[in-house]
Amino acid sequence: MDSTTFEYLLEKVAPIIKKNDTHFRPAISPAEKLMVTLRFLATGDSYQSLMYLFRISASTISLFVPEVCLAIYTALKEYIKRMYSQMVELVEPVHLPRLVCL
Repeated sequence: MDSTTFEYLLEKVAPIIKKNDTHFRPAISPAEKLMVTLRFLATGDSYQSLMYLFRISASTISLFVPEVCLAIYTALKEYIKRMYSQMVELVEPVHLPRLVCL
Protein backbone atom coordinates (compact mmCIF):
# COMPACT_ATOMS: atom_id res chain seq x y z
CA MET A 1 0.00 0.00 0.00
CA ASP A 2 1.44 3.36 -0.92
CA SER A 3 1.60 6.26 1.53
CA THR A 4 -1.23 8.26 -0.08
CA THR A 5 -3.62 5.33 0.19
CA PHE A 6 -2.58 4.77 3.80
CA GLU A 7 -3.11 8.47 4.59
CA TYR A 8 -6.55 8.39 2.90
CA LEU A 9 -7.58 5.34 4.91
CA LEU A 10 -6.17 6.83 8.11
CA GLU A 11 -8.14 10.04 7.51
CA LYS A 12 -11.33 7.98 7.21
CA VAL A 13 -10.83 5.72 10.26
CA ALA A 14 -8.91 7.96 12.69
CA PRO A 15 -11.99 9.69 14.15
CA ILE A 16 -13.54 6.28 14.83
CA ILE A 17 -10.52 4.59 16.47
CA LYS A 18 -8.89 7.55 18.26
CA LYS A 19 -8.64 7.26 22.05
CA ASN A 20 -7.66 9.91 24.59
CA ASP A 21 -4.46 9.86 26.64
CA THR A 22 -4.85 9.15 30.34
CA HIS A 23 -2.73 10.04 33.36
CA PHE A 24 -1.45 6.47 33.41
CA ARG A 25 -0.41 6.02 29.78
CA PRO A 26 -0.47 7.67 26.37
CA ALA A 27 -2.98 6.20 23.93
CA ILE A 28 -1.82 4.22 20.90
CA SER A 29 -2.07 6.48 17.86
CA PRO A 30 -4.63 5.73 15.15
CA ALA A 31 -1.78 5.45 12.63
CA GLU A 32 -0.07 2.76 14.70
CA LYS A 33 -3.34 0.87 15.21
CA LEU A 34 -4.00 0.97 11.47
CA MET A 35 -0.44 -0.21 10.67
CA VAL A 36 -0.75 -3.18 13.01
CA THR A 37 -4.19 -4.11 11.68
CA LEU A 38 -3.17 -3.88 8.03
CA ARG A 39 -0.08 -5.97 8.75
CA PHE A 40 -2.27 -8.56 10.47
CA LEU A 41 -4.73 -8.65 7.56
CA ALA A 42 -2.00 -8.76 4.90
CA THR A 43 0.25 -11.40 6.44
CA GLY A 44 -1.91 -13.35 8.86
CA ASP A 45 0.83 -13.01 11.48
CA SER A 46 -0.13 -13.98 15.00
CA TYR A 47 -0.70 -11.33 17.63
CA GLN A 48 2.40 -12.71 19.33
CA SER A 49 4.66 -11.96 16.36
CA LEU A 50 3.05 -8.54 15.87
CA MET A 51 3.77 -7.86 19.53
CA TYR A 52 7.51 -8.15 18.92
CA LEU A 53 7.37 -6.23 15.65
CA PHE A 54 5.42 -3.21 16.96
CA ARG A 55 6.24 -3.40 20.70
CA ILE A 56 2.57 -3.50 21.70
CA SER A 57 1.26 -6.29 23.93
CA ALA A 58 -0.62 -9.13 22.24
CA SER A 59 -3.63 -8.61 24.51
CA THR A 60 -3.82 -4.95 23.49
CA ILE A 61 -3.53 -5.90 19.81
CA SER A 62 -6.34 -8.42 20.24
CA LEU A 63 -8.55 -5.63 21.58
CA PHE A 64 -8.04 -3.05 18.85
CA VAL A 65 -7.70 -5.18 15.68
CA PRO A 66 -11.43 -6.03 15.56
CA GLU A 67 -12.25 -2.40 16.35
CA VAL A 68 -10.07 -1.13 13.49
CA CYS A 69 -11.49 -3.74 11.08
CA LEU A 70 -14.99 -2.54 11.90
CA ALA A 71 -13.88 1.07 11.43
CA ILE A 72 -12.42 0.24 8.01
CA TYR A 73 -15.65 -1.46 6.99
CA THR A 74 -17.74 1.45 8.30
CA ALA A 75 -15.59 4.06 6.56
CA LEU A 76 -15.51 2.20 3.23
CA LYS A 77 -18.98 0.62 3.32
CA GLU A 78 -20.34 2.40 0.23
CA TYR A 79 -17.16 1.69 -1.74
CA ILE A 80 -17.31 -2.00 -0.78
CA LYS A 81 -20.97 -2.27 -1.83
CA ARG A 82 -20.24 -0.69 -5.22
CA MET A 83 -17.24 -2.96 -5.84
CA TYR A 84 -19.24 -6.05 -4.83
CA SER A 85 -22.14 -5.21 -7.15
CA GLN A 86 -19.70 -4.63 -10.03
CA MET A 87 -18.03 -7.98 -9.35
CA VAL A 88 -21.38 -9.78 -9.29
CA GLU A 89 -22.25 -8.31 -12.68
CA LEU A 90 -18.96 -9.52 -14.16
CA VAL A 91 -19.12 -13.07 -12.88
CA GLU A 92 -21.47 -15.52 -14.55
CA PRO A 93 -23.63 -17.55 -12.21
CA VAL A 94 -22.08 -20.88 -11.36
CA HIS A 95 -24.34 -23.90 -11.14
CA LEU A 96 -22.96 -26.41 -8.71
CA PRO A 97 -24.29 -29.94 -8.53
CA ARG A 98 -26.12 -30.86 -5.39
CA LEU A 99 -23.92 -32.33 -2.71
CA VAL A 100 -25.26 -35.43 -1.08
CA CYS A 101 -24.10 -36.24 2.41
CA LEU A 102 -24.32 -39.84 3.53
